This record gives sequence, C-alpha cells and structure tokens, in this order.
Amino acid sequence: MKILKVLLGIVVVLALLIGGIGLVLPSTIALQRSAQIGATPDKVYALIAAPKAWKDWSAWNKRDPAMEIVYSGPEIGPGATWDWKSKTQGNGHMSFTDAAPPSKVGYDIAFPDFGAAYSGEFTIAAKDGGSYVTWTMHGDVGKNPINRWMGLFMDRLVGPDFEAGLNGLKALAEKTP
Repeated sequence: MKILKVLLGIVVVLALLIGGIGLVLPSTIALQRSAQIGATPDKVYALIAAPKAWKDWSAWNKRDPAMEIVYSGPEIGPGATWDWKSKTQGNGHMSFTDAAPPSKVGYDIAFPDFGAAYSGEFTIAAKDGGSYVTWTMHGDVGKNPINRWMGLFMDRLVGPDFEAGLNGLKALAEKTP
C-alpha cells in the first residue's frame, strides 16, 4: 500500500510539474520552410492557389489518398476553401484569405480535432531563373498547457511535412509543361 501511495504521489507531482511548466511556455508557434523551384512564379502560384492541385503535391494528401475532400468557393485564390476528413491525417479546414498573384497566397487553417487554428502564407519570388518559395504558419495555441507543450514541438512535428510538401511542389512544377 505504501508503494502505491508513493507512486501516486510521484504521478501527481509530475502532472503538476508538466502542467505548471506548460503554463509558462510560449503561447505562440511559428514555422517556416523554403525551397528553390525551377519553374516560373506564375506556374508555382497556380499550383499553390488552387486547392484541387494540392492533392498532387501536399504531403498530407499523399499520405492518405482516400482522404475525403469537399471544395467550396472559387477554384483559385481568396475564398477558395476545402474541408477534409482522414483516418490517418485527421480532419481540417483550409481557406485562402488573400493573394497577390504570382507572389503571395495567405491562408487560414484549422484542425478541429485538436482545437487548433493557425494562419500562414506562401511567398513566391523570382530567383535564379525559377522561384524561391517560402511557406510559413503561425498562431496562438492558447492557455492550455498541453497545447503549449505541443507548440514547443510544432516545428519538429509539422516542419518535415512542409519540407515534403515543398519537395512535392518542386517535382510537380518542374515536370509540368
């Protein structure tokens, strides 16, 4: 019985420590990845600003080809929206909020399963005969200590998906006539 009380005490202390530390962790997240793509900004912009094109280059779509996607709004640019349901990638909603063809696409993204919503943008700059693309995402994870712990690791968790997505975008843009 004494061992059980000690173990329970350890669990309580650890929970308090994790929760307490979580309260002082940053409440904001920011991540960024970039890639040089051997295609014009116009071509790259068209692949980013059209939600239906994402299935051909996004890491999330490639991981679950059975992902259910519903598109709404315009085909391209601001207001273009899609919702997805996936057994492996979770559920989400993404909407393009602004655009400056062919150099910028802004977006809002939400993951209702996690109570998370973020904003971000793609910037596309002509460079070295191609395009230099930067993908960013930022947001506030709120006061929940668990979300703050997740925010601490967001770059390591989502950054590789951004890299894989940019690699997919590069491959598609460079092979598409």
